[in-house]
Amino acid sequence: MNKWVMPMRHSSRAAVLFSVVCAVVAAVTSCGPGPSTEADALVLADPYELGGYNPIAGYGPAGEGRLYEGLLKLSGGEGLPSFEPLLATAAPEPNTDATVWTVPLRAGVRFTDGTDFGPDDVVATYRALLDPASASELRSSFEMIERVDAVDPATVRFTLRYPYAAFPTKLLIGIVPAESVATPGPAAESPLNTEPVGTGPYRLTQLTPDRAIFEVNENYWGATPQVRRLTLLHVPDDNTRAQRMAAGELDGTTLPPLLAATFADRSGTAVVAHESADWRAVSMPAADPVAGDPAIRRALNHAVDRQAFIDAVLGGHGRPAHTPFASFYGAAYDPGAVFPFDRALAERILDEAGWRAAADGVRERGGVRAEFTVMYNASDTLRRDLAQAFASDARRVGVEVDLEALSWDRIEPRVTSDAILLGGGSEPYDPDTQAYATLHSPSADPGAGSVYDNASRHSDPEIDAHLERARRSLDPDERAAAYRRVQAEYLADPSLVFLVFLDHVYVAKDSGWTMSGPVLEPHSHGVGWGPWWSLHTWTRRS
Repeated sequence: MNKWVMPMRHSSRAAVLFSVVCAVVAAVTSCGPGPSTEADALVLADPYELGGYNPIAGYGPAGEGRLYEGLLKLSGGEGLPSFEPLLATAAPEPNTDATVWTVPLRAGVRFTDGTDFGPDDVVATYRALLDPASASELRSSFEMIERVDAVDPATVRFTLRYPYAAFPTKLLIGIVPAESVATPGPAAESPLNTEPVGTGPYRLTQLTPDRAIFEVNENYWGATPQVRRLTLLHVPDDNTRAQRMAAGELDGTTLPPLLAATFADRSGTAVVAHESADWRAVSMPAADPVAGDPAIRRALNHAVDRQAFIDAVLGGHGRPAHTPFASFYGAAYDPGAVFPFDRALAERILDEAGWRAAADGVRERGGVRAEFTVMYNASDTLRRDLAQAFASDARRVGVEVDLEALSWDRIEPRVTSDAILLGGGSEPYDPDTQAYATLHSPSADPGAGSVYDNASRHSDPEIDAHLERARRSLDPDERAAAYRRVQAEYLADPSLVFLVFLDHVYVAKDSGWTMSGPVLEPHSHGVGWGPWWSLHTWTRRS
C-alpha cells in the first residue's frame, strides 16, 4: 500500500501543501559548508530551544540524553522496550509486595567534573526530584517514592508508599552529582541547565542560544564513542531546517512528514520514521460551558475523521488515537475502545442534548453558542495542521472552533479556560506512566506536576479507582483488566478528543555509519531520538 495516497475528499488541500513544501526545498541551492568537515563529527538541527539540561527540571524522564545516565536504560527493537542495567549492575530487586526495591550500583564511574559516582548521588537526585523547593514538574511522577537510602557503597534502596509494579520506569532518569543539588532551590535556576554534569558518553563544551557542541567524555566508563563531536543547532522553523538540509549544511534533522517526504528520492539521504507513543489530542476544559459539556465532548469524538488526518496531515505516518492506550500495551489495550467516525451520530448526540443549529449553522443552547477556542503552539506546523483539520470537522456538525497560534508562555495561563492542541506520552514505557497523569483527576497539590497534566481538569471517580488499582497491583492480569475498564469508562465520558499517535519522522544524510535500530519513542521527538537515540554506539562501516 502506498502510504502517500490521500483520500479524495482531502486530496486538494494535501496536494497544495505538498506542492508548497516541494517548492521550498527545490528552490534551495547549496549555500554553505557540508554537514561536517570531520569524519567523526555530526551536525544536527532541532526545532527546540537549547539548554535546560537538568533532570531535576524535567530533562530526560524517559532516559533520553547523551549527558546523563539512569540506573536503567531502554532496550532497542520493535514494540514496548524492556529495561537493561546502566548505572545499575543488575535489574532492581523488589521485595514480596514491591514496596522496597534494591539496586546494585556500578563501580568505577565518574561524572564529567571528575568526581566519583556513588549511592549518595542517587539518593540526592531522587530527593531533589521530590523536594517541593525544586518545583520540579516531575515531582508528581515520582510521588510513590517515600524514601531513598544508601545501603552501602555499592547499593541503594527505594522504599515506596505503596506497591508499584511499574517502578523500573522511574529508574531511567539521569543521575546528577550530589553536590549539584546540595542547596535546595528551584531546579529551573540550577547551573545544571546550562552546565550539565553527568556520567554519559558526551559532555557539553559550548552553548549559545542557537548552538550546542557535545564532545566525547574522555573519562567515560564505557566504550569510547566513535562519533566524537556533535553540533546541535536550534532552528525552530520547519522550512528553514528543510532548506539547510537540502543545502548540505546538516547531517540530519526532524521534519513534519509531508516536508520530510520531499527528501525521499534525494540521493544519499534517507527519510526515517519511528513508531512512538506520542499522541495529539484536544483538551476540553471542564470550566468552559461548551467544551466542558459532556455531549459536545462525545459528539466531537465521533465527528473527527482520524484516518483522514493521518493521510492528509501525517502523510500516512501515524495511527488513530481514541485514548492514550496503544496496541503495544498488549492485554492492557482494548481494541474495541474507539469512537467510530460517524457524523450522523455526532449530530444526534448534539440534538438530543438540546444543541440546535442556528441560521448560520452553528448550534446554540439556552442562548449559548457552540463555540470555543483551541490554542496551539505557533512554531509547530504539525499542531497547526491538526488543529485546522479538527476545527473543520467540528464545524461540519455545527460546532465553531476558533484557533489561536500562541507561544507556550501565553498558552499556559489559559490551560483551565481554553482548549489546547496537546501532545503527550512523555513516559510511555508502562500503561501507568502513559495514562495516569492525563486521565486521573487533578491533584489537590497544584504544584505537584505539570500544568498540562489532565489539562481538561476533568474528574471521574470511576476512572480514578481503576487507575489506582492498576497502579498498585502486582498481578499482570489484574492490571490489564483495570486498564481495559479505564478505557470503557472513558468512552462513556471522554475528557479529551484524542486524534492520532504520531510516527516521528527524520531526514538523515548517509554519513557512512552503522546505526542502531529503532526504539519506541516517547513524546520527546527531537534529534535526541530518531536514528541518533544511541549515537554513542555507532560504528563506521568498513
